Formats: sequence, C-alpha cells, structure tokens
Amino acid sequence: MPREDISITTQDGVCPSHAFTPDGWVGGPAVVFFMDAGGIRPAVFDMAQRLANAGYLVLVPDLFYRYGAYGPFDPVEVLKGDFMATLGPLMATTGNTKAAEDMGMFLAYVDTRTDVTGKLGAVGFCMGGGMAIAAAGTYPDRFAAVASFHGGNLATDRPDSPHTYAPRLKAELYIAAATNDASYPTEMAERLERALIEAGVPFRAETYPAAHGWMKPDFPVFNEAAAEWGWREMLAFFDRTLR
Repeated sequence: MPREDISITTQDGVCPSHAFTPDGWVGGPAVVFFMDAGGIRPAVFDMAQRLANAGYLVLVPDLFYRYGAYGPFDPVEVLKGDFMATLGPLMATTGNTKAAEDMGMFLAYVDTRTDVTGKLGAVGFCMGGGMAIAAAGTYPDRFAAVASFHGGNLATDRPDSPHTYAPRLKAELYIAAATNDASYPTEMAERLERALIEAGVPFRAETYPAAHGWMKPDFPVFNEAAAEWGWREMLAFFDRTLR
C-alpha cells in the first residue's frame, strides 16, 4: 500500500496523519479525508486507498489526536453497547471549529508536496461531513469541492454549525444523505439546502435508500449497493471539479 505515515504539528499538539497515493503516482490533485467517529482503523485506510487509486493524494489526519492513543475500534462491537460511552470522550476533543483550525496546518503540509497539483477537495463521513464543510468555509480559496456522506448535524443552532459557513464557501458541494438517519432529518436537510441556495453555493443533494453509515464497510449497516453508488458519485464529482 503506497502509504506515508506522517506527523503534523498543530497548535494543540502533534496529529498523526497518513498520505495515500496510487501506484505509479506522478502527481495530481489532493483530497483531505475527514474520518467518522469510529476513528482511524483499517477500513478508513482501505477507503482512503481506493480514493487515491482514482488518481489523488489523499490526506487522512487522525482528528482524535488530542485524546491520545486509542483503538483501533471495531464498529460492530462498539455499536453493540453504549457506543457514546466509548466514543464520546474522543469526539469531545474535536469538532467543526477545531477541525477547521487544524486545517491550516494540514494545508501547510499539502503545500510542501511538489507532487500535488491542481485543485483541492475534501470528503467527510458521519461527523467528518460537517468538518469538511467547515474547513472549506474557513479556507474558501483553497477548496474547489466538498463531499459529505451521511454527515450528521449539518444544520443546527450551534454557532459552528456547518450551514453557517455557507456565505463563505466557494467550493461546490455534494451532500449524500440517508433515508434512515436521525442525525440528519428532513427538516435539517431543508435548512442546510436553504442556506446554500441563499448563499449561491453550487450543490447537489441526494438521499440514498440506506441507513446512517452505509458507506463504511466495517459498519453493521454497510450497504454494498448504496456504497458503490456513493463511490461512483464521489469519483465522478471529484473528477469533474478537481481536474
């Protein structure tokens, strides 16, 4: 696997990160991969490598670095019990604001790569969906495209709710929702889309016949047919917007 393990220094510490490229990589666009609440684990690496194989450098920062050592977790086992008792303390160490702050140092790393050319994208899953939008809104001149898959809490009353970044966004968005997702109900989707429309942000939203987390191959709700649909859409979206 063409993976580089790196350390990125932020204002809060050192963030273990991973850069993936395809075999025979000679350069091209980069995509920042915002993980889900299950943290860094083999399934995340597999997904990052699949995206890289389409012709990208994919940067995967461990957003739980402030917590310290953990896992890796098996989501099937974690979700059998009180998953918030396990993952809640890790999730509490990050959020949209902190991820956006960290983005400055992630971009500084990307800028050291002479093999990164062209535009920059971001993709986020579950909690990472909102973080990707917040990062692109914080650095609007850097991001051309953002994809969110089963992102939760994308339009809330929190001051750093992803929808509040709409007026600053210059990226095009792809929002992939699930029919069964308590973290992103219909009224929340409408609120996000209204904010994007009012801000003139180009976007496309689709609802997949699946449950929250359907893209993650190690989740108990993994839906292979819907995941393959999601991969086709993601790769076509980035191919169009980043090349």
